[in-house]
Amino acid sequence: MALKGGTRRVVGVVLLLTLGAAAGLVTPAALGAVVDAVAEGQGAERIWLLAALIAGGALLAAVADGFGQVGATRLVERILASTRERMVARGLALPRAALERAGAGDLVSRSGDDVAVVAEAAPLVVPAIAGSAFSIAMTVVGMAVLDWRFAVAAVLVVAPVHVLTLRWHRRAAPDVYEAERAAMARRAHHLLASLRGIETVHAFGLSRPHGKRIAVASWEVAKWSVRAQTVVNGFFARLNFAEFLGMSSILVVGFWLVREGQGTVGAATTAMLFFLRLFDPINRLMIVVDDLTSALASMRRIVGVIVADRFAAPERGEPADEAAAEADGVHFAYTPGHPVLEGVSLRIGPKETVALVGSSGAGKSTLAALVAGVLEPDAGTVAVAARPGGQAVALVTQEVHVFDGTLRENLDLVRPGASDAELEAALRAVGADSLLALPDGLDSGVGARGSELTPAQAQMLALARVVLLDPLLAVLDEATAEAGSADSAALDAAGVAALQGRAGLLVAHRLDQAAQADRIVVMEHGRIVEEGTHESLAAADGPYAHAWALWSRGRA
Repeated sequence: MALKGGTRRVVGVVLLLTLGAAAGLVTPAALGAVVDAVAEGQGAERIWLLAALIAGGALLAAVADGFGQVGATRLVERILASTRERMVARGLALPRAALERAGAGDLVSRSGDDVAVVAEAAPLVVPAIAGSAFSIAMTVVGMAVLDWRFAVAAVLVVAPVHVLTLRWHRRAAPDVYEAERAAMARRAHHLLASLRGIETVHAFGLSRPHGKRIAVASWEVAKWSVRAQTVVNGFFARLNFAEFLGMSSILVVGFWLVREGQGTVGAATTAMLFFLRLFDPINRLMIVVDDLTSALASMRRIVGVIVADRFAAPERGEPADEAAAEADGVHFAYTPGHPVLEGVSLRIGPKETVALVGSSGAGKSTLAALVAGVLEPDAGTVAVAARPGGQAVALVTQEVHVFDGTLRENLDLVRPGASDAELEAALRAVGADSLLALPDGLDSGVGARGSELTPAQAQMLALARVVLLDPLLAVLDEATAEAGSADSAALDAAGVAALQGRAGLLVAHRLDQAAQADRIVVMEHGRIVEEGTHESLAAADGPYAHAWALWSRGRA
């Protein structure tokens, strides 16, 4: 697909490389002829003619080979550029469940480390393969024309060593490189996890265990890198041995032919020069096999993202009635044998706000993630009402991201083409007037290279995106829990505004938030133990009533 319409370029590159390889034979052939001309006293005119052939052949070979390799490199870079673009596009389109399973570090490693390996290898591998293949073929033909015994001697002695070397490398190298890339991915995962939660790490004094985890992962990378270098050293040692055998065989055959009167010293010289010219592209080709193997290991990981059909989001059915979402007999476990949810069933009405409450680890966020499509149930079904041409579900968690760009770009990414009036209305709806008060309004820079937003402003920006997106169902997983008590009232109001006119699933971190919901669902140990309105649950003698009493006394 990347080379669509590039047939002429491919043909042109092949012709240039063939011409360069053929012209490269002129120099060693002419040098051998010079040896015979001097030995036979053919005169200066003959030598000057051969010198002119040497110069012309070298110039033609350099020009044709140079343009051919540049053309080949450009073609491959075009393929790589297309592959990188497709990988990034596919990575952004992957369902979040796939990213959760693989880990963010794995995708970052594939788009970072693996792309870098392929990009670094391409300028080395492509010219070597493109130029060497044609040079080897033309040189072997030239040796056979000179004397078939030279070609046979070189091929029979050198080829078996190269074949055995390649077989050994193919057995030893791929697993090592794959393991090295996987170790890099694990290291990236631990680094990202620590950096994303750096404040929590410092607050709870977790620097040492996190540092130890990163150190262990880094040591694994180092160990696999040493193993990879050991493979490289063994590879080069075998190539040097093949070079010794090849030169020895050419000298033996040349000596025998001259002694038997079946060849000349010039022919033997030409054969040796041919072999040296043959061995150079072979050596380059064999050497880049290591780079090629490493690059292919990375390319497989890149292509794995592009063709990740097994990660395609499963088709979710629609609820039987007019509900916005419905979970039926859902089971889920992050680790087999350790269930987080067991037989959970939940229905959310078309414009109903349902609050999930319960102790930490009860399964609230897991259920919210299943409804939002972030996770897939191990058993049971989750159905969400479809919205033709629009977004059915939007999820906002505690961790929101402010993209490096303008305020406008951070908003219209969920609704491209939205007018300024619509963007401003969304911000005002969630009480984010402070964002509109930035120096340049919607064109104000925010993020890493712009104005640094407070946690409350970042959450309001995320909730404004929900208003713009206008989904049928909004899932707020403690979306207002991180801003601090000073902004809690404003964020609670922003959350209510984001749910206005649509169904909502609210993972509540405070009971006063849950009290405002249409219905409250109480979870414990991965099961629903109570559900109803605030008034009915507070009046009952159940877990919610006890929690509400404790919370009310704490507020008094």
